[in-house]
Amino acid sequence: MEHSWTDLERAVRGCTRCKLCGGRTNTVLGEGSREAAILCIGEGPGQQEDLQGRPFVGPAGRLLDKMLAAISLTREEVYIANVVKCRPPMNRSPEPDEIQNCLPFLRAQVGLIRPRILFLLGATAGRAVIGPDFRVTRDRGKWAERKGYHMLASFHPSALLRDQSGAWKRLAWEDLKSLRAKYDELKGEEA
Repeated sequence: MEHSWTDLERAVRGCTRCKLCGGRTNTVLGEGSREAAILCIGEGPGQQEDLQGRPFVGPAGRLLDKMLAAISLTREEVYIANVVKCRPPMNRSPEPDEIQNCLPFLRAQVGLIRPRILFLLGATAGRAVIGPDFRVTRDRGKWAERKGYHMLASFHPSALLRDQSGAWKRLAWEDLKSLRAKYDELKGEEA
C-alpha cells in the first residue's frame, strides 16, 4: 500500500480500478491539515469537486465550512476526504464495487494522517467505515471506537440543504456539539 503522500497521490491519479475513472476530469484525494485530529469523510466528488480536484467546494462544501465554523474549526484545521476519489455519474451514490476499490486509498489516508476522530458525513461514509448495516437516520450521533479511532456519523451537508423541515439540521447541530466536545476531551488528554 502507499507509504507516503507522494505514493498515494500518484496511485489515486493513475487509478483505473473501477469504471468511475472513465468519466473523471480530476481525482479528488482530499485537502486540509495532514496532521489533523479530525478527518471528515464524505461520499464522493460532485461536479464542482471533479472540475476543481478539491473536496466539498460546491454548496455542500460551503455548508460544511459553516458547520465547522459553528464549532470554531476551519477546513484548514481538519482533513476533508471522500470514500471514492472520482465523481460518480450524475452525482449518484457510489456502487459497492466502486467503494471497495477505493477503500484502500481512504485507509492509506487514515494511516498517513493518524486522526483521532473520523467524522462521517452521510449514509455512504457511515456504511463504508462503520459497517454495511449503518443507517444515518438511526445511527447518527452515536460514537463508536475501533482501532483507537473515535467515529461519529451525521447527515451529509447536501442532505441538510434539502431538509425543508429543519429537523435534520437540529440533529446535525447536536452532532457538531458532540464532535467539538470529543475533540476538546482528546486535546485535554494530550496536554
